Amino acid sequence: MANYSRIETFLADDHDHDRCQGDALDRAAALCETRGVRLTPLRRRVLELVWSSHRPIGAYEILDTLRSERQGAAPPTVYRALDFLLEQGLVHRVSSLNGFVGCLTPGAPHTVQFLICRSCGQAAELSDPRIDDAIRDSAAKAGFAAGRRTIEVEGLCPNCQGRNEASAGVHHG
Repeated sequence: MANYSRIETFLADDHDHDRCQGDALDRAAALCETRGVRLTPLRRRVLELVWSSHRPIGAYEILDTLRSERQGAAPPTVYRALDFLLEQGLVHRVSSLNGFVGCLTPGAPHTVQFLICRSCGQAAELSDPRIDDAIRDSAAKAGFAAGRRTIEVEGLCPNCQGRNEASAGVHHG
């Protein structure tokens, strides 16, 4: 487990997503090469679709896009690609939304907590070992051996809070 706390803030409206997506794909390719696993064109395309925004995307959304691009795209194809990406730590599953997001620190062991905006759908990844330690310690006190754990918190991101306040005429200060 990582010995640090990292919080990926919600992205500003002027975020350079093309650069962000390109960097993520480059990191994934390098990690797969280092590990000796194949990031096939299909797996790379699925990862590209996951990174198409910072909102969780569902397997069937990915499938719909793939079907428009290539014949023979079927659910098992998408699920196999997603399984590979999960195994390699390149994506995370957001269970509450039945979707996937790109991992911001692939290759680095870490626990994940998500802040999910209920307005715009954007998800920010946290990696705070204190949260994980508290869960593991509390579970141990209950005699429970905690396994995989992902925390998902719903609320409003700073961008949507600002838009809601502006539309309501709320002023601070």
